[in-house]
Amino acid sequence: MKLVASLSLATYPDANSSKIVAHAVALVKQIDAALHAVAIDVDIPDVSNALSSYFLDLPHQIQDAEATSRKRGSDLLEAIAQEAARSGVTVTTQELTAPPALMGDVAAKHSRYFDLCLVGWEPANQTARMIAEAILFGSGRPTLLLPESVDVGLLGHVVIAWDGSRVAARAVADARAFLERASMITVVTVTDEKPLPAQRIGERLALGLKTRGLVAEAATIQAGDSSIGAALQEHALRIGGNLLVMGGYGHSRVRDFVLGGATDGILADLRLPVLLSH
Repeated sequence: MKLVASLSLATYPDANSSKIVAHAVALVKQIDAALHAVAIDVDIPDVSNALSSYFLDLPHQIQDAEATSRKRGSDLLEAIAQEAARSGVTVTTQELTAPPALMGDVAAKHSRYFDLCLVGWEPANQTARMIAEAILFGSGRPTLLLPESVDVGLLGHVVIAWDGSRVAARAVADARAFLERASMITVVTVTDEKPLPAQRIGERLALGLKTRGLVAEAATIQAGDSSIGAALQEHALRIGGNLLVMGGYGHSRVRDFVLGGATDGILADLRLPVLLSH
């Protein structure tokens, strides 16, 4: 069965960079997946009244904002259609609309119909972060964050952040398409961040992967004074890792996302593609 990945694109107030288009197509091509790209256009409720229309011309401003959002979405979808055609990737596109506060919710609900969620990540793009967090905690699907500043090359070396937890086990299962194609898998356990369920848990997972015919090894690191997210990414890059796989910790509370330390550290400073499962 062919996998289908969804790519949710932000358009308002900040749009995703066109670089995300190339990154997404390159990634799905590697795992022989199809791509469904959706632009989330803004639909701003009409809150004008006679006085505000007279002084501020709010209806006109709303129309301009919505038109700008639609234009950005249309341009991104056209770019991804062209990139997919050049790369031989099957792609479908769609536009959805949502009020500003619900753009993430709409993206998360739409993403439930696909196998893998792709989200472009840009440090200063708060819309992209909102959409990414909503998809991570609300879609029920694995979410792969694609940093704007890092080209997606061959994902040959996959690094698994392993602590023996439920979410980490879920992440390993969700990463199967990448693990099966990896030339090397490194299972990394951080030993000074929290109590671990047992000793040598990384070696146990690596052995299980090798039993399945994969090339895997285990390593332990200490975070020290660094955040766990920074420590994991630094180690992954140091050993030539191209993709970091980890569980996503956190929960939603009245629309405010409460993130675990590792997840927050990853989102605060993303340095390579990261597959998060919640």
